[in-house]
Amino acid sequence: MNLPVRRMSLAMSIRARSIRAVSIATGLVSLGVLASAPALAQTPPPGCEKMQTLLLQRKSLVDGIQKLSKGGKKMDARAACGAFGKLVSNGAETVKWMESNKAWCQIPDNFLAGLKSDHEKAIGIRGQACKVAAQIQQMEKRARAQAAQGGGGGPLGGPGLTGQRSIPSGAL
Repeated sequence: MNLPVRRMSLAMSIRARSIRAVSIATGLVSLGVLASAPALAQTPPPGCEKMQTLLLQRKSLVDGIQKLSKGGKKMDARAACGAFGKLVSNGAETVKWMESNKAWCQIPDNFLAGLKSDHEKAIGIRGQACKVAAQIQQMEKRARAQAAQGGGGGPLGGPGLTGQRSIPSGAL
């Protein structure tokens, strides 16, 4: 097995693990946010409407992540990186806003703790997905460069099993 193929299979196994983690975390994130949502579904005190806006945005982001992995499809690492990037950005804004308005908006401690926990998980998954996406991009770049140079996949740098055979030019 030549080196590019080994790297590709390693990246695919890393990708499969990160996709599994993404789907597990997506479920956890949605459960954590939605399980506490009934407590917050009541009419908020004046000035606390932003909390509902942030949570609705978060719910739509989680729904989008779940759609990426629906039907047993493997989630593309690049798409996961972008989607979890948006989720992490929303989580940071939501946690910051809730911490500063916790008393006025009567946000339960366990809700905020669950949101922080989900946010930390999303940060970890985003890191994994972005790392795999970078590895895939790097391997694709190497493959394009190798193809442009005419370098083949053979073990000695030849054309490998492409079926191409060059005819020597010049005197025979």
